[in-house]
Amino acid sequence: MAIDQDLEELLIIGDSDLIIRQAQGKWETRDVKLIPYRHHVEDLSKRLESVEFRYISLFHNELVDALATLASMLPYPELDVQPWYHDIKRFLKTKEYPDEAIGDQRRTIRLLARGFFLSGEVLYKRTLDLSLLRCVDTEEVGRIMYEVHRGVCGPHINGYVLAKKIL
Repeated sequence: MAIDQDLEELLIIGDSDLIIRQAQGKWETRDVKLIPYRHHVEDLSKRLESVEFRYISLFHNELVDALATLASMLPYPELDVQPWYHDIKRFLKTKEYPDEAIGDQRRTIRLLARGFFLSGEVLYKRTLDLSLLRCVDTEEVGRIMYEVHRGVCGPHINGYVLAKKIL
């Protein structure tokens, strides 16, 4: 939005010290899933004259919380649309890592993959009681939520029971 409005200076406030320091370039971004977002932020920052990232504690974050809620409603078409489990599924299928993954990131993917089970094209997460939770992408989540809300899967029930039913 800042670029669309031709802003030259931007102050970005966040309540995650880790994310702010990574965006500032003070700390390395190691999470493979966050690397594309960091690159996207860097690319957008180059298009502005001045960008400042500032940390604010949870105690003082009412404005940040409201802005984050608004931001979560906006589509981001330039970002990768792969599901959150893409790298884990790829590793289990082919034993290949993402091109940008190095050292610790590869180790993290290997360790995460131990907690998942691939059956054909369907990925499951193992729970402590050895149950399997099916991993779903954004499109399928929307369909599941729609069916549950409409009552296709049964009568309307309280929130706790409904959440258990979805899981």
